[in-house]
Amino acid sequence: MTPMLALVGVEVRYGAIPALREVDIEVRQGEIVALLGANGAGKTTTLRTISGLVRPSKGAVLLNGRRVDQVPAHQVVGLGIGHVPEGRRIFPRMSVLENLQIGAYHRRGVTQAELDHIFELFPILRERRNQEGGTLSGGEQQMLAIGRALMSKPQLLLLDEPSMGLAPLVVEAIFDIIERIRDEGTTVLVVEQNAAQALQLADRGYVLENGSVVMADDAETLLGDERVRVAYLGEGAA
Repeated sequence: MTPMLALVGVEVRYGAIPALREVDIEVRQGEIVALLGANGAGKTTTLRTISGLVRPSKGAVLLNGRRVDQVPAHQVVGLGIGHVPEGRRIFPRMSVLENLQIGAYHRRGVTQAELDHIFELFPILRERRNQEGGTLSGGEQQMLAIGRALMSKPQLLLLDEPSMGLAPLVVEAIFDIIERIRDEGTTVLVVEQNAAQALQLADRGYVLENGSVVMADDAETLLGDERVRVAYLGEGAA
């Protein structure tokens, strides 16, 4: 079966500096896949390459078997890839409702049913719908960023560090929502430094080091791997 997403031999360079080296990643429909690694490993670059914000110097990005690595970023959204960037990047002077409506910019019109679905996922956004995005708490802004991406009706949702800077209870709520999003039919690729929580949520995972995939396996196996436990779960070697 053709995977929903495939990166095949992808290389990315920033000038003379290689950021990704021969990266091969597959995400199948209905999965949550975690992308793990230290700062600077290439995780964010991988997501930006998938969503068309960065062009690979070599290799291919395939969505349902179709090459998308030369498609402009705004058209990639229309093909079914939603991207929640690190730092949320909401529009702080626009209202919650306006931020959500912008998420559907490539479609003609937004229905009340679509908005109601986002408000069902994130009830606090209904209460805050007329507030400026910049007045929300960090957790509420993360919910808004995810809701805005979902307004594009993505097949595949890319999440870059969704738990960053959030309190543990808020992180738990965000991860519960990610699981629900998958259960409702959206495939998820998540970059996350909280490796333990990401692998408990995910079906499979990849580990990046210095721009290369150094490990790939089902999430349970990675959770039990001593190298992962020492490097990413903060546990000492036995």
